[in-house]
Amino acid sequence: MLVTAYWRTNLTLRQLAPLFGVSKSTAGRVINHLGPLLALQPRKRFAKDTVLIVDGTLVPTRDHTVAERSKNYRYSTNHQVVIDADTRFVVALGRPLPGNRNDCKAWELSGAKAAVGRATVIADGGYRGTGLIIPHRREHGQAELPAWKEEHNASHRKVRARVEHAFARMKEWKIVRDCRLKGEGVHHAMRGIARLHNLTLVG
Repeated sequence: MLVTAYWRTNLTLRQLAPLFGVSKSTAGRVINHLGPLLALQPRKRFAKDTVLIVDGTLVPTRDHTVAERSKNYRYSTNHQVVIDADTRFVVALGRPLPGNRNDCKAWELSGAKAAVGRATVIADGGYRGTGLIIPHRREHGQAELPAWKEEHNASHRKVRARVEHAFARMKEWKIVRDCRLKGEGVHHAMRGIARLHNLTLVG
């Protein structure tokens, strides 16, 4: 309860500890010990017809040893999140990278690519050159796409929106809006929140 309350509210340890009748240092030890135990375990196998969706999200992170200034001009970490397009469960999370890394590089460097193996994965246009299924783009000198490609893109956007919905639910946990945890803390928090997100979907 203490760990989930911390992730949900992002209260400081000084504020949180009295709510549970413990000292600030005890609250810190509980979070550091139990947080990793709540982490999502990535799925190891996927059915042949499984379709996955990947996208990156930035988490503002105060530990500048793991974060960098990103496009939102805040120090942040880039997290590659992979969901099952059918169930909408989070099935894998890449290791956090500095927020100035673009998604096409983060896809491989974070370990997300290795985690999904040969499964079919769709992504947005930021993953060009990765071999993932991305939207069709106009060629040089081409005024507009053929109608069939526009239809494919519309269908692609509709399915890909599911990962944005997952981000919206995960970011209801205030720790991912301004993470004060150091080192591996942001990674453990994201994996823990992913697991709790999946449990919420199960009902």
